[in-house]
Amino acid sequence: QVQLVESGGGLVQPGGSLRLSCAASVGIFGYVMVWYRQSPGKQRELVAHIRTDGSANYADSVKGRFTSSRDNAKNTVYLQMNSLKPEDTAIYYCKFVRSGSEYWGQGTQVTVSS
Repeated sequence: QVQLVESGGGLVQPGGSLRLSCAASVGIFGYVMVWYRQSPGKQRELVAHIRTDGSANYADSVKGRFTSSRDNAKNTVYLQMNSLKPEDTAIYYCKFVRSGSEYWGQGTQVTVSS
């Protein structure tokens, strides 16, 4: 059973920073990991696509502000979020794909508000 656990969300003021983590119960070496987010009334949006070598593609809305990384030894990926804006408020999820199956975490709430 693959389990993903996101953490690190919370309430932050505009301009602030948060670092999200996504810990997997299985090895992530050699697999793509993806961060998504979903705001109320909106479709789930891809935030960062983390390749196996650690490089990543980002949504235009977060480029230059968010940075992802991975620690395969800890089976964990991270999302460093800087210069946060109110429109970044959402539940953030990570996804792991293996053998054609998708696995999602329960999400972590990020709220950006003064």
